[in-house]
Amino acid sequence: MMFILTIAPPLLFTNCCAPDQNQALRLCLGSTAVGAQYGAISALSINNDCSRLLCGFAKGQITMWDLASGKLLRSITDAHPPGTAILHIKFTDDPTLAICNDSGGSVFELSFKRVMGVRTCESRCLFSGSKGEVCCIEPLHAKVDLRDHPITQYSLLAMASLTKILVIGLKPSLKVWMTFPYGRMDPSSVPLLAWHFVAVQNSVNPMLAFCRGDVVYFLLVKRDDSGAIHVTKQRQLHLHYDLINFTWINSRTAVLLDSVEKLHVIDRQTQEELETIEISEVQLVYNSSHFKSLATGGNVSEALALVGEKACYQSISSCGGQVFYLGTKSVHVMTLRSWRERVDHLLKQERLTDALALAWSFYEGKAKAVVGLTGDTSKRKAVIGDRMVEILLHYTDRTLKKCPDQGKIQVMEQHFQDVVPVIVDYCLLLQRMDLLFNQIYDKMSENSVAKGIFLECLEPYILSDKLMGITAQVMKDLLLHFQDKNRLENLEACIVHMDITSLDIQQVVLLCWENRLYDAMIYVYNSGMNDFISPMEVGELLLHPLGCSAHILPEKQHFKPKALFYSLCCLAGRAYPLGDIPEDLVPLVKNQVFEFLIRLHSAEGSVDEEVYPYVRTLLHFDTREFLNVLALTFEDFKNDKQAVEYQQRIVDILLKVMVENSDFTPSQVGCLFTFLARQLAKPNNTLFVNRTLFDQVLEFLCSPDDDSRHSERQQVLLELLQAGGIVQFEESRLIQMAEKAEFYQICEFMYERQLRYDKIIGCYLRDPLRKEEVFNYIHNILSMPGYSAEEKQLVWQKALDHIEELLVLSPGKAADLAAIHFSEQLESIISNLQVSLLCLFYSREGINQDLLHLPPCVTEQFIELLCQYSPDQVLETLKVLECCRLEETIQITQKHQLHEASSYLLEKKGDIHGAFLVMLERLQSKLLVLTQDDETEPSLLENIEDTLMKTIALCQRNSHSLDQQQREALWFPLLEAMMSPQKSSGSSQCPHSESLKSLTMQVLNNMAAFIALPSILQRILQDPVYGKGKLGEIQGLVLGMLDTFNYEQTLLETTTSLLNHDLHWSLCNLRASVTRGLTPKQDYCCICLQQYKRRQETADEIIVFSCGHLYHSLCLLSKECGVVTKGLMRWMCYKCNSSNKGGKLSENLSELKKGAAASLAQLEMSIPGHPSAGGCPAAAASLSESVLDPQQIQAFDQLCRLNRGTSRLALLTELARGDKHGLLSVSHGDPATSSVFQNENFQLHLTPPPLAEE
Repeated sequence: MMFILTIAPPLLFTNCCAPDQNQALRLCLGSTAVGAQYGAISALSINNDCSRLLCGFAKGQITMWDLASGKLLRSITDAHPPGTAILHIKFTDDPTLAICNDSGGSVFELSFKRVMGVRTCESRCLFSGSKGEVCCIEPLHAKVDLRDHPITQYSLLAMASLTKILVIGLKPSLKVWMTFPYGRMDPSSVPLLAWHFVAVQNSVNPMLAFCRGDVVYFLLVKRDDSGAIHVTKQRQLHLHYDLINFTWINSRTAVLLDSVEKLHVIDRQTQEELETIEISEVQLVYNSSHFKSLATGGNVSEALALVGEKACYQSISSCGGQVFYLGTKSVHVMTLRSWRERVDHLLKQERLTDALALAWSFYEGKAKAVVGLTGDTSKRKAVIGDRMVEILLHYTDRTLKKCPDQGKIQVMEQHFQDVVPVIVDYCLLLQRMDLLFNQIYDKMSENSVAKGIFLECLEPYILSDKLMGITAQVMKDLLLHFQDKNRLENLEACIVHMDITSLDIQQVVLLCWENRLYDAMIYVYNSGMNDFISPMEVGELLLHPLGCSAHILPEKQHFKPKALFYSLCCLAGRAYPLGDIPEDLVPLVKNQVFEFLIRLHSAEGSVDEEVYPYVRTLLHFDTREFLNVLALTFEDFKNDKQAVEYQQRIVDILLKVMVENSDFTPSQVGCLFTFLARQLAKPNNTLFVNRTLFDQVLEFLCSPDDDSRHSERQQVLLELLQAGGIVQFEESRLIQMAEKAEFYQICEFMYERQLRYDKIIGCYLRDPLRKEEVFNYIHNILSMPGYSAEEKQLVWQKALDHIEELLVLSPGKAADLAAIHFSEQLESIISNLQVSLLCLFYSREGINQDLLHLPPCVTEQFIELLCQYSPDQVLETLKVLECCRLEETIQITQKHQLHEASSYLLEKKGDIHGAFLVMLERLQSKLLVLTQDDETEPSLLENIEDTLMKTIALCQRNSHSLDQQQREALWFPLLEAMMSPQKSSGSSQCPHSESLKSLTMQVLNNMAAFIALPSILQRILQDPVYGKGKLGEIQGLVLGMLDTFNYEQTLLETTTSLLNHDLHWSLCNLRASVTRGLTPKQDYCCICLQQYKRRQETADEIIVFSCGHLYHSLCLLSKECGVVTKGLMRWMCYKCNSSNKGGKLSENLSELKKGAAASLAQLEMSIPGHPSAGGCPAAAASLSESVLDPQQIQAFDQLCRLNRGTSRLALLTELARGDKHGLLSVSHGDPATSSVFQNENFQLHLTPPPLAEE
């Protein structure tokens, strides 16, 4: 039984429960008998004109009702297979066509006809449930204004099955336009479909929203010129909750219902969540019983029943921007408030600032979920603007009313400071200056504090040029307020930004002069009266020269820089203090200012006043800038007789002021003549300057009375010459005076003009500030193109003549220069320089790398000099030099008794024994000195140890390439050399016996790696001294050697045992891992989400990974998780690798392709048949190759870390602590207490000794 109600209009997303006093019962359709026969109503649909109602029942019947009369028009029982419930029934835009979907997953088209007065219904199957159950359908509906859209003629229908969605066209013939698979989804999530027409790229087309789980896909449907339908994916919406309903409110706004019954209002374009509402109190009705088809015996699939747990398709409906929710006890309606209601809602909460911000977002068109605004943009802005004006007036009244009547004045000021800027901002945004300065200002003027704050808040808007003009009354009040507050600087800054038409010029000028607001005064004269001379005439006393301004009032002294800068601005065509003078006034202003500045005397000048005081003052103020402005002004002058005379007059005045006066610095005089030189160098020059003046300037700059400002004078003269003044001088005289004044840059400039590049080298060498640059200059001249061969030859010869001076200046750079440009003359250079050759080869960074490939004779001469003057660097140099003759070099080093260098060269030559003898001889000589002197300095012992270490290093480097006899010829003489001082003097008599024994032990330790221990012992015992039974002195040596043998034998056995144990443990754990059985976590494929027993493909296999995930092999292949390497298929778990995000899957696949292992103990089961096909399922399990994939390798490494035992290094340390025997240490009493484990500097020598020769 159905009740048709008339429901009252709802408000903003508020709930309305039915029934109430505004809702009336109109119809009651059906009866309890019909309900008992057909079951519960499971689906409803009303056509576009609300004249027909379709009802689907739980037992499969369909009825059609006339909503005007309440008559039953059709009762349909054969539209679909019996025994299935109607899940959905939908009218299309064609009132004779409807779509229904039953619990078997099939979809049927219902065509209503009337033949001979008899109403009939024809059914056509659109989609069979045997191909996958459809659980949601949605035909495309178009509003009345879109009924003529070309895409409506296809009567599109969207269907969502458990694995994919389809978009088909019912007209003119049935056709599938799109298929879209889901991919990996939660099997319990509900598929949702919703159509809406949206505007995209200046065209309106339908958009299909599809979602299942937490992702919403937007599919745009278009029709091309050929009539084909194209579906394109748009931006996806990713959520953090699962959806059970999706409803469009308008083309930009959607309402989403999640699985915990929370509503989310989403803006589609920005994907911003606008509001969230909890609706659990609605007690929403779910359609679970119909999806399980309980009324017909529950004959549905498990997958469809699982989806039906959260299905609420028939409980939620939308119409006209409203969403209806069917609860167990009431019907709730949700709707968006209109823009005006949203603003009023904030006003009721007294959130006026938020209300203004929201209204302004409506005004700009940036607000979201907007309802109630119609018309074009201008009409909308007018409506919203009127509403904002009302809010601003209300805001002003409320601010004045809420102001505290008493208390601290700071509290009242803060109250208005928080509000007034907001009001001003929105008045400026709305461009309602009339509102701001009339109604609102009148209201604020009622409160003196509010009025003051209002005026002060205008300042930042004026300074930023947002507020250019204000009314005369407000401007008057602003002037008085800032004057009362003594904020005259702020007032001046505001005036120069104001529109001049809004100012009372007389009032402002008077105020400016009274308070010395000169910037504002100049601005008013210039902008208000186009008068650029009066400010200068009024303040002409301030333009007097600095030395003649003692009679100027102190309060006006600070105007002088402003007036000077103002004059320069006028000459440059710039307005003061900011902006530009109008273009049509620029020539007139310049002429007026020039006429004023070039006056012979000021109006009130004294008798002794110098001529042209204004020009003189400007030149003193900033000579360079004033002349630059003059140059720009000359460019603007027209080339006529009057302009030429005017320019000549100005130049004559400048010469008279500066040349005939000694108050100007050389830099200022130079600036003048540089300016003149540039003017004279112009092609169309008409100026005349006496050449004698340039000679006077040259004398002035090059022959000063003192040596001060040398660099400044040189730079000024250089600029004068570069500007074209060179033509005004005689070059020979100029060079002579420049050399006399030590103006080397001037000399360089002149020599370069004369192409005398060799002379420039002398300029660099004599200039103390630029000496280092001579190397770059010579290199550039000799290596760069553009110079003749004769010019390069002269520079080359000049550099060669000064090579010694260059060496002293910078040895490194001189060496670079010689190596590049003088390589063939090096022998002659060396013969002339001798000792300076060392500087040629060496720089601060070491030996010059460019000189390593010189002729041998030059290199040997260099080594000879090095041996004489720097013997400590000989060895390091020999290691770097490559082209030297060894015999001659050895003779040189032996001549100067450089034993280490001789030994190095002999070793390099291949004479190992000769090199050893040299070092041995040096060692023996030092030992002899040690034994003969009773009191020896500690440095001698250090020297002996250093020589011994170098000799041992020599033996070690070469022992690997020698046979046993040759090794003994090296090591035994060295051992004998260290033991002989102890044998000759006796341990008790020699004061350094302990040190010698320690050094002897180092020899034994190192030779033990190359000489067999029995040979060492035999050689010691065969010594004539020890052969007579005197073994006490060598007892410590022998015991130390035996201790070494025992220690190394124990260490080798312990290490071997530990390695064998680790290998056995690793192999056991690996074998246990690869032979362990696997247990799947679920009985369905993690990709297709179907049970593995339901698959019908005979060639399919089941892949189980060690992580517990199960897949069909064909599913893994579709995800590219299988790679064939060496004839074997290697798999990778799709779920584990895809959960790592980013590019892990592709990286692991690339590893597989390179031959990495795939899975650990993966199980494959072949399924030859399917139970439904009549075959008996038979599973054959086969163990594939046991290999590790990257994930399993990582897990295995973690397992090893968890089970790792004590560190091997720690074991060795513990062994060392427990050892009680001494090792290779000189005995000083009890051998048990002198072990090497008490020696911190002990080093292990684990190299096994060579076998003794028989």
